[in-house]
Amino acid sequence: MKISEKLLEIRGHNLAGYKPVIDYANWRVAILNFSDDLRPQKITALQRHNETDEVFVLLRGRCLLFLGEGDQSITAIHGQDMIPHTIYNVKKGVWHSHTLSEDAMVLIVENRDTTFDNSPFCPLTSNQQESLVDLTHRLWPEETTLKTP
Repeated sequence: MKISEKLLEIRGHNLAGYKPVIDYANWRVAILNFSDDLRPQKITALQRHNETDEVFVLLRGRCLLFLGEGDQSITAIHGQDMIPHTIYNVKKGVWHSHTLSEDAMVLIVENRDTTFDNSPFCPLTSNQQESLVDLTHRLWPEETTLKTP
């Protein structure tokens, strides 16, 4: 017997990329799965959210969270290899992106009104793009799924 959605919502996402799965009041829960455009060689910009923090939880696979220092431009890039079932809160105004293994699934909790209007992108220089690739290979030397097919 199926339980009514008035009592319980059940949502999932098994396709590539990002998809909001629950919106309620002021918050949103989304799932991010591997997608080809998040290979380190294909990341051309970092994004920030000007009005809210954003929470990431690695559910399975691997995820490398890239964090950029700087205000109007990115002056330094750091990488955080996420540990499963650990909460990572990216602070408001911090440039960020990520790369995922092909089996990865990341839970995202964010403010529901997080949109492209209040979440600008900062283009990376070619040297910064190369540093993302180098950083990935340093932190994940054995990861073969990150090669462009």
